[in-house]
Amino acid sequence: MKKFNSILMIFAAALIGFTGCIVGNDKPDGNTDSGAGSSIVVNSNITTNTTWTTGKTYVLSGRIAVTAGNTLKIQPGVIVKGEVGTGSNATALIIARGAKIDAQGTSASPIIFTTVADEIRPGDIASPNLEPNLSGLWGGLIILGKAKGSFAGDVTEIQIEGVPPSDINGLYGGTDDADNSGILKYVSIRHGGANIGEGNEINGLTLGGVGSGTVIENIEVIGNQDDGIEWFGGAVNVKNALVWNAGDDGMDTDQGWSGTLDNFIVIAGSETDHTLEIDGPEGSAIAGHTLKNGSVKGFNTAELGDFRDGARGTFENIYFFNFTDPASTDGRGDLSISGDKSIANFGNGALKFIKLEATLASGVALSAVFKGGTAASATAVAAKANTVGANKAAFATWSWASVSGQLTDFK
Repeated sequence: MKKFNSILMIFAAALIGFTGCIVGNDKPDGNTDSGAGSSIVVNSNITTNTTWTTGKTYVLSGRIAVTAGNTLKIQPGVIVKGEVGTGSNATALIIARGAKIDAQGTSASPIIFTTVADEIRPGDIASPNLEPNLSGLWGGLIILGKAKGSFAGDVTEIQIEGVPPSDINGLYGGTDDADNSGILKYVSIRHGGANIGEGNEINGLTLGGVGSGTVIENIEVIGNQDDGIEWFGGAVNVKNALVWNAGDDGMDTDQGWSGTLDNFIVIAGSETDHTLEIDGPEGSAIAGHTLKNGSVKGFNTAELGDFRDGARGTFENIYFFNFTDPASTDGRGDLSISGDKSIANFGNGALKFIKLEATLASGVALSAVFKGGTAASATAVAAKANTVGANKAAFATWSWASVSGQLTDFK
């Protein structure tokens, strides 16, 4: 696993921090409460309507599902911490099909998901002890719904990655594109991406078959070992999303997601692969999606984007900067269209690019970065002279990226 030595040190810190928590009497739901202003250990699935209250920290002891028919309400300022675990013991919060999450933080009091090794307390924004590139210390947040996906064999439901097949709460997909999985606002998700098996990590925020009735706005994912946010089918729209230091891809789309991502920022880290990875449908359903109004800061090992496996959709008003010269890094730092199906979709308009801008490395031509004819939709601009991109004000005050100065390079 990545950062193995760092994770060992953090694991030790987590054990010390967790054993310091005094656990009180069992609550009726099987969870334990250490008293006002302290930590509540969540050690069983949530099978009734439940509220997590402002001023408290909730510790996930394993893979916890909110089961169908129930709603988990998380009040502003709540901190949720996942215990360290991998494989079948990886911690995660799953909102199963038919369940809902009502997590409405505010710009003054965001909801934070993190690891037990994090010494952050209610009221804090930045971690007092962890670096923003530490990853894989717990799982992540997984929301699953009943909306359509384009799955191999045209089946209507499948198991989400990151959840063992034995757990039926990991199923997603259906026929209801207007399905409602709840509300997620002003939420920061940190240090996740635990590995449940070879090449099978959990994303910071996983959206599987999530319907358009779901509201997702003002989301930050930091230091996740796998992707920052990944969509698997569904029709949900997402507004104001920021990913920083993804260990694989920043934004990843799959299985015919048909929604829109509006106003987004990706800040690549030393382990980021593609800032955008766009995969096509796997079945006969061929819905496309839209990404618009985005600003993407690269790293010398990252690629702008890979559009592959029959990628479809519209990518509009996106600004890229701080990427390396592809000629000097074996193709890192470019935007490519991969495979005959994706190339054909670009040719017939099913995959389209509108108003891309980039600040290029010195002496690099647009055509060296924007491959396969996409340079016709791109313009080279000086740093901070971009006319397209994200509105970074949406992330002010409440995001770790903003309060730590990571957005100063953005216009």
